[in-house]
Amino acid sequence: MILALAGAAPAAAQSDPAETARAAAEALRAAARSLQDAEGARDRVAALSETIRAYEDGLAALREGMRRAAIREQAIALVLDARRAEIAQLLGALSVMPQSPEALLLHPAGPLGTARAGMMLGEVTPVLKAEANTLRARVEEIALMRALQESAAQTLAEGLAGAQRARTELSQAMSERRDLPRRFAADADHLRALVESSDTLDGFAAGLIQAEGPTAPEDSQAEDFALRRGRLALPVEATILRRFDEPDAAGISRPGLVLATRPLALVTTPVPATIRYRGPLLDYGNVIVLEPAEGYLLVLAGLAEVYGAEGEVLSAGRPVGLMGGADPRTAAFLDGASNRDGDLRTETLYMELRRGGRPVDPEPWFTHDKD
Repeated sequence: MILALAGAAPAAAQSDPAETARAAAEALRAAARSLQDAEGARDRVAALSETIRAYEDGLAALREGMRRAAIREQAIALVLDARRAEIAQLLGALSVMPQSPEALLLHPAGPLGTARAGMMLGEVTPVLKAEANTLRARVEEIALMRALQESAAQTLAEGLAGAQRARTELSQAMSERRDLPRRFAADADHLRALVESSDTLDGFAAGLIQAEGPTAPEDSQAEDFALRRGRLALPVEATILRRFDEPDAAGISRPGLVLATRPLALVTTPVPATIRYRGPLLDYGNVIVLEPAEGYLLVLAGLAEVYGAEGEVLSAGRPVGLMGGADPRTAAFLDGASNRDGDLRTETLYMELRRGGRPVDPEPWFTHDKD
């Protein structure tokens, strides 16, 4: 029986796991160069923020390349295993084929048998060779996929270490900033009393608005914040875990979005905004409240670290904190990549948008991954 290997042809360039992995490795090398350049940058905070984003993108791309490589290797191995008997027949046929034309002269039927055998071999040989080439290509592709996964370990370890170094330097750069633009001088005692007297986020937000009045940055006031609806980037690379007022497993619903993020992900402000509050609040963990425009508050809760001070004016894309967790070990990262449905987004950020003192569904305001 002639071997008929199943399976699709090699993937297109845009979905080729080898190309994806190589591009990811180059992205991580570029991020490493950016980290070196950030040390002398005039705006070190902005440079480090971009470097961390580059590392996050590169690590995500590398993991995707490894995931595709593992899936591709498994698919090829399953095809070869299912065709084991046909492969054995192909190898047997190739092993007994005459190695030279002179062998045809030994046909017992004489010249007529020799002619017929030659015609049959002339038809069968190209097919056998084509199938053999297909088999060799599949085996070589498996070897390539395995080599990619082995070589990714060092690149990944360097990328994880570089990202952690960039986060550490960003935290230091944030603490060293002085004389930043401020819209107002916050009353620390009043804020502390407000936190202690509030038993819900609603009560805290209402008290915050009444305490200080409008403090939105001038550039936000000049451009109507409502015009940005549907065009805002999420404050962190994430997917939506729970939507507005969607109950969780315990039946508890909240008027905001729960976002699944990777450990230690950088959180930034999606628009120019003033920091109205930063620090622990109720059972939300570390919270930062931003005012992008008069009458609007953007609440981000569940951060491990928060940056800035009350009254500070931030431009779009400025870091406001880091998520919790820890960078996964290299082995754990690669093991997880072999799972088609696996992900490393183990941290959660709660995001709430308020207009006129009341929460509104943030989802229509933001662009985000389809989950």
